[in-house]
Amino acid sequence: MHAWPASEVPALPGQGRDLRIHDTATGGLVTLDPGPVARIYVCGITPYDATHMGHAATYNAFDLVQRVWLDTKRQVHYVQNVTDVDDPLLERAQRDDVDWVALAEKETALFREDMTALRMLPPRHYIGAVEAIPGIVPLVERLRELGAAYELDGDVYFSVESDPHFGQVSRLDAAAMRLLSAERGGDPDRPGKKNPLDPMLWMAAREGEPSWDGGSLGRGRPGWHIECVAIALDHLGMGFDVQGGGSDLAFPHHEMGASHAQVLTGEFPMAKAYVHAGMVALHGEKMSKSKGNLVFVSQLRRDGVDPAAIRLALLAHHYRADWEWTDQVLADAQARLGRWRAAVSRPDGPSADALVEEIRAALATDLDAPAALAAVDRWAELQDTQGGTDTAAPGVVSRAVDALLGVAL
Repeated sequence: MHAWPASEVPALPGQGRDLRIHDTATGGLVTLDPGPVARIYVCGITPYDATHMGHAATYNAFDLVQRVWLDTKRQVHYVQNVTDVDDPLLERAQRDDVDWVALAEKETALFREDMTALRMLPPRHYIGAVEAIPGIVPLVERLRELGAAYELDGDVYFSVESDPHFGQVSRLDAAAMRLLSAERGGDPDRPGKKNPLDPMLWMAAREGEPSWDGGSLGRGRPGWHIECVAIALDHLGMGFDVQGGGSDLAFPHHEMGASHAQVLTGEFPMAKAYVHAGMVALHGEKMSKSKGNLVFVSQLRRDGVDPAAIRLALLAHHYRADWEWTDQVLADAQARLGRWRAAVSRPDGPSADALVEEIRAALATDLDAPAALAAVDRWAELQDTQGGTDTAAPGVVSRAVDALLGVAL
């Protein structure tokens, strides 16, 4: 599966700063010090309705991570999956009486278009669950050999008790985990499971549903968590720098994935930091496909909204914050974009050297994009009220905003 084209990232003078970021597993800030190649895995979409503002906010957060790393002169090895077979996709295809493969391809193509318009840097590897199945099957078989998996009516489950570190990603108690498992795709009440929290690794073929040859597992399809584990281990290996996604993925998805990988490899941890973006609401409720309260990037684009304004609307909120999308949020972003573009359109202006360092410092401190925006606002206001004589300044600001914030002025 192919990703989307990369926009050019301007090189800035000087050196970027190492990133301190909030790690869900420790509950505090950690300083990331990758080697020459920083490794990041971000969980992708289930392509039955793409791309709403919640998606955009999440991928914007991890785009900033990449830009901070690139500014430190590192390379970035970024991997993202597409869950192109799963219950929600099959249910939507059945509801709309369309082929599930065609639906997945259509929505994945739209997602690529949205990511391109928003200037999100693409992953080096963009992998669908279906194409990963040949690598998933051996992992499930290996977990079974290790005694960490068991069969129940043809389905194969992972035993969470096989991982001594289980629970250390989300730091939730068993009662909270059970509630979230039921809400987020698990089946804690299924009779016969060794532990209610045990997640499915391989679902035996169901009538009328797609299935694949699973070798000794029989025909079926993979569970959700093992999909990402197979892709991450194949392309990044253990101990990669950041596992990312929305805050609703901390449990069960990232918790279970970490346990799968740790049992398979005997190494700990799967990722050095588990980083989670906040949720975006509309009309007082979390924006979600199940609720249908979605604002789509593609619809905004069709309505003539500049993608740079959409990106500024996302950047105006700290990535870990839960916030609400409103018409005013978009209007404020459009006004800010207009002020910035007017400021850099002049032939000279106030020196921007300090501004570049302010943006770098803000982003290096847990991706504080609102503080970075405020710094650019101050420069633009100074340009408007006092002007300046530095002929290089407008270009420096344009390149810094592009390189570090992904906004083309």
